[in-house]
Amino acid sequence: MKILTFAASSSQNSINKKLLQFAAKQLQDAEIEYLDINDYEMPIFSEDREKELGQPEAAQRFFKKMGEADALIISFAEHNGSYTAAFKNLFDWTSRIDMKLYQNKPIVMLATSPGPGGARNVLNTAVTSAPYFAGNVVGQLSIAKFYDVFDMETGVINDAGIIEQLSEALSALQGIEEKAEA
Repeated sequence: MKILTFAASSSQNSINKKLLQFAAKQLQDAEIEYLDINDYEMPIFSEDREKELGQPEAAQRFFKKMGEADALIISFAEHNGSYTAAFKNLFDWTSRIDMKLYQNKPIVMLATSPGPGGARNVLNTAVTSAPYFAGNVVGQLSIAKFYDVFDMETGVINDAGIIEQLSEALSALQGIEEKAEA
């Protein structure tokens, strides 16, 4: 099974990228591709720019990458209670190619933050809106106080309860793989 992963953050030191890397290592026998949304930077979306530019090549590449995957894992950073500007812009451009942006892929949605909210607001927004964009959310997890549960030196979550919750969220992807092989 080919799984496409990306953090919805433009930060090079994103804790959501660290969470994704740890999560992906938990999956057995999966081909993991990590995307950096910085590789898909485009002008700020507007209808005027769309008329002028058409569909940017970066948005087309991003849409194609999602189409080539069997499943997605996305980890959302939260800025002021919502998506990061970088992800929202990428999402807006790509959804103009096809509103069914997620292409009926099974998705595990994660979010984390250093604070007690665990980026719950943005995760709730993403999970709630996914069906409108042909997203099939099969697992989700918000992790609060990331630096308290993640060892930055080893890149490992050190809280057994959170590891169990993460395994449960990811287990739906293992089930999808098993059905595909049957």
